[in-house]
Amino acid sequence: MNGSGVGSGDPARERDRAFVRIGVLALQGAFREHRAALERSGAVVVEVRRPEHLAGLEGLVIPGGESSTIVKLMRSYGLDAAITAFAAAGNAVWGTCAGAIVVATHLDAHPDQPRLGLIDVAVARNAYGRQVASFEAAVPVVGWDQPFRAVFIRAPRITSIGPGVEVLARHAGDPVAVASGAITATVFHPELGGDDRWHAAFVQRCAAVAQTRGSVAPSA
Repeated sequence: MNGSGVGSGDPARERDRAFVRIGVLALQGAFREHRAALERSGAVVVEVRRPEHLAGLEGLVIPGGESSTIVKLMRSYGLDAAITAFAAAGNAVWGTCAGAIVVATHLDAHPDQPRLGLIDVAVARNAYGRQVASFEAAVPVVGWDQPFRAVFIRAPRITSIGPGVEVLARHAGDPVAVASGAITATVFHPELGGDDRWHAAFVQRCAAVAQTRGSVAPSA
């Protein structure tokens, strides 16, 4: 998810945002905070609990929580296969914190834990420490003038990335935000702290998906 141009006030981009429909997986975790940030960024937001809720969306956010519980609930509702097909159709998917584990292809020390495998990265669960070790850090982001104040809560660590995966942000040398095609993963909680730039960038990415389908009116 390229953050360049976020917050630029471009009228064409502002018009496009009003047509974008984005889902937030609402099975567990901070989905309400993500919904609020996306709505502040101009998107129409749908809480996704069943496969049919994905219809008509251009993007989906998989929030933080507990990754094994999220996947277990997804499988029980048939959402694992539905989200995989949703991504394969070219829609944007963004996993945050535990959601980054869900979208990863490899999980260190837990190779048997089910996951969607949407982006070619390996992650290690809780690698930045337990809840008591939570912290905030100013993280430089590619294409942004100002760093982002990232909140790390039981955050996973990205331990390796595959070819074609772009690193969008690093902390202490480690990737903390990556993207490949329409799939994005951030190991921190972008919905906390009141800075909506990541959500605004995701709305812009989803607007591009909508534009290719003709569901966004061409900008004048």
